[in-house]
Amino acid sequence: MEQIFGFKKEDLASWHSLVTLLNRPTDPASLGIFRCLFGLLMAIDVTQERGLSHLDYKYLDGAPVCRFPLFNFLKPLPLDWMYFVYVVMFLGALGIMLGCFYRLSCLMFISTYWYLTLMDGNRYWSIDGLRRPSIRNTHVPLWNYTVLRIQIFIVYFIAGIKKLDADWVEGYSMSYLAHHWLFDPFKLILPVELVSLLVVHGGGLILDLTAGYLLFFDATRPYAFFFVSYFHCMNSQLFSIGMFSYTMLATSPIFCYPDWPRRFFGRFPAFLRVVLPLTSPDPQPSPSCVYNEIQSTGTKRQETPPHKLGAIFTIIYLLEQFFLPYSHFITQGYNNWTNGLYGYSWDMMVHSRSHQHVKITYKDGKTGEIGYLNPGVFTQSRRWKDHGDMLKQYATCLSQFLPRYNITDPEIYFDIWVSINERFQQRIFDPRVDIVRADWSPFQPNPWLMPLLVDLSPWRAKFQEIEGSLDNQTEIVFIADFPGLHLENFVSEDLGNTSIHVLQGNVNVEIVEEKKNHTLQPGEQIKVPAGAYHKVYTVSEGPSCYMYIYVNTTEAALQENFTKLFELQERIRNGTETEPLPPELQPLLAADDQEGAEVNATDPIVRLFLKRQRRMKEVKKRREAGVLERLERFAVKKYYTIRRGFLMTAIAMRNLAVGLPPVEQLTREVAFANMKEPQAEANQDERLKDEVGHGEL
Repeated sequence: MEQIFGFKKEDLASWHSLVTLLNRPTDPASLGIFRCLFGLLMAIDVTQERGLSHLDYKYLDGAPVCRFPLFNFLKPLPLDWMYFVYVVMFLGALGIMLGCFYRLSCLMFISTYWYLTLMDGNRYWSIDGLRRPSIRNTHVPLWNYTVLRIQIFIVYFIAGIKKLDADWVEGYSMSYLAHHWLFDPFKLILPVELVSLLVVHGGGLILDLTAGYLLFFDATRPYAFFFVSYFHCMNSQLFSIGMFSYTMLATSPIFCYPDWPRRFFGRFPAFLRVVLPLTSPDPQPSPSCVYNEIQSTGTKRQETPPHKLGAIFTIIYLLEQFFLPYSHFITQGYNNWTNGLYGYSWDMMVHSRSHQHVKITYKDGKTGEIGYLNPGVFTQSRRWKDHGDMLKQYATCLSQFLPRYNITDPEIYFDIWVSINERFQQRIFDPRVDIVRADWSPFQPNPWLMPLLVDLSPWRAKFQEIEGSLDNQTEIVFIADFPGLHLENFVSEDLGNTSIHVLQGNVNVEIVEEKKNHTLQPGEQIKVPAGAYHKVYTVSEGPSCYMYIYVNTTEAALQENFTKLFELQERIRNGTETEPLPPELQPLLAADDQEGAEVNATDPIVRLFLKRQRRMKEVKKRREAGVLERLERFAVKKYYTIRRGFLMTAIAMRNLAVGLPPVEQLTREVAFANMKEPQAEANQDERLKDEVGHGEL
């Protein structure tokens, strides 16, 4: 047992032996390296994911913005003071990285990683060690490693347990990922469907369930390092999750023997060891540890109250971490179709959502006037559409802003349609409830949450059959609705061939302009006019299920014209086009100067075609770029992002210290901070991410 787990069975036989085990002297080297990597990643994270580089856009000082804090009394400070808060956060991360005033630095960064303040991460490769030789290269208690190792084990294992959900096992949660270029090697030997089921879902499940165990044992650790590193590198490209992937990579060495940095850095040339971590094999004794053997002083160090507190903290903290992912029976108000307080759940990517229809209706409490709001008005967040607590906050905020626009005592109703894990699009909240006055409690179930129609989940297999029978230009949306409710919908004029097909239940379709009603049963269909409203009422006792089948006739005609123009351009290039071109097609001759030809084009379709061709050429050039060019592009982009963050911070600190300068000077300073790389246009990267040929529509 000692060889496998690192301790004896007798070490768990009594409280005294457990305290002695958890305070066993352990080499601080691995903990020191983790502290350095963690601080570095958090310092980078402040400028990236936390938003220092675009803080002025994030907080919009003085603008009417709806926000969603956990506690409603929390309000952002004035913008210059928010920059000061971020400076404190950045200095805290930097202090953790350097091991400089370690406890103070951790307190500065306490809001997210509070338990690190209790550890002795500054005993190795730290500025504190240079300032205080008494703590330099001294032992740390074993519980310092125990807490981190089990914490990371929980991250993997609980995420794996949550992936035993039927949607994940059956391959519905993240099926779209199989189309990403990262999975192209797997698609050489497997069809996309099997890549999704076996690689994305099956591989993710197995890795999460086993990673913690594989990292723990010596024999399997090298294989675990390979797979978890590959997994986190892929995640960094697949999802926008900030530093999480890189932080998880930095935690992997924690599972190695604590003295691995000494052996690793001991292989470097002697002249480099001045700046490298210590490689001397023997750490100093520390009063933080309990020693079984007699020390050089001739005494045996016994356990003290601080040692017992360390053991108690370890046990309570780890029990809490195992409990939190299953604590949703307490905070029931945050539960929706999935458990709330997502950050404590570890149900990583188990649920994917798509939103088809969002309507916000307000009613003037005094005049009864009804109007509509643009979804997302007054907020930068999109998560309110899926979370009842955030929807309540949003409605309350809107009710405070609308009186500025002569809307008195407003009632606000939300009609939000969501599909989760490729199910029917259905309502998530009751559209008949005024959310401003609706009851909500963090400890009671949400009374205006509509139930997820899980009984209709088997229809997903039928969806795939129906979608497979359609051509590439035909689109389809599957809808499920509750008895007594109706869907009001507007068909765009671009959708010239739209029909409703009933799959289950009975519906009544009202064509508003024609003032006609049509009752449909399963298997029946009706064509609805474009450019007009219609309503679909569910009149059966149970939920109704139907589908919209439509063709974007405008897009289809545009694609047909693009194909003809492309064929004509190819004939011009290879010299097989013998007919003279009319004036509106003359810009096609300037194939090498597409941007100039685009400007000179008078025909709007030709202009769109040339714009599309230019963008395709840019995308192809970027995708075919070499490794060095990609690294250079990445480095330049990050440089200007970080540069803006620090320059805007300097402006804010100056404003706090000496006051605001004249507006003209402030304008010049902000313009200098906003400077981009010479060849880049504003938001070029975002534009190039659009699907080629569709973004301009």
